Amino acid sequence: MSLLKKAIAEFVGTFVLVFFACGVAAYTNGSVVATSLAFGLVIVAMAYSVGRISGCHINPAVSLGCLLDKRMSAKEFCVYVCAQIVGGFVGAVALFGIAKMAGLELAGNACNGLVGAGFEVGNFIAAILVEVILTFVFVYVILNVTDAKNDGVGKKAGLIIGLTLTLVHLLGIGFTGTSVNPARSIATAFGALIFNGDAEPLKVVWVFIVAPLVGAAVAALVFKALHAKKEK
Repeated sequence: MSLLKKAIAEFVGTFVLVFFACGVAAYTNGSVVATSLAFGLVIVAMAYSVGRISGCHINPAVSLGCLLDKRMSAKEFCVYVCAQIVGGFVGAVALFGIAKMAGLELAGNACNGLVGAGFEVGNFIAAILVEVILTFVFVYVILNVTDAKNDGVGKKAGLIIGLTLTLVHLLGIGFTGTSVNPARSIATAFGALIFNGDAEPLKVVWVFIVAPLVGAAVAALVFKALHAKKEK
């Protein structure tokens, strides 16, 4: 499959993720059940559609995990991340723009929030720790179920990944809104700024870029350490 087709698939997948899943989160003001199910269902749907083309990363953290596990080249990683960020941004513009035309104001901070209120140091530390742990679990599961040597998973991988994302959202929404995905956090932060004039999500978006990438890196290292013997 050509890199261009993979990039388009990642663009489409991230667009759908932001438009539908982040749309549910913003429209329901971060409803735990609705948002968790929305993200999980989108991943399942995309895994069995664009997944055949690009692997359905639709998340820079997932791509970083695959890069560190040597499942993709640095060139592919850069193309994937660019496609994800652009796809997410277009999804957010479409989502917030349509809502604006309909006379609705979506809650942009439902996707990028800190524990508690304000900008206390403790809030940032807690948010970073939560995002690192959640992303670690998510990416670690992905690396396992998509491992070519894991013969027992097969076509069930997309369902397992979707359920795992649902799981991490069920816990994380109450702490940070759950990101585990820099592309979708960047997208909704700019969407809230452009259409709502709300700069608060953008002020904290660095947490949702750095923490998921750290969690993904840790997941790749743990995966490699635990499966080293199988590779010999």
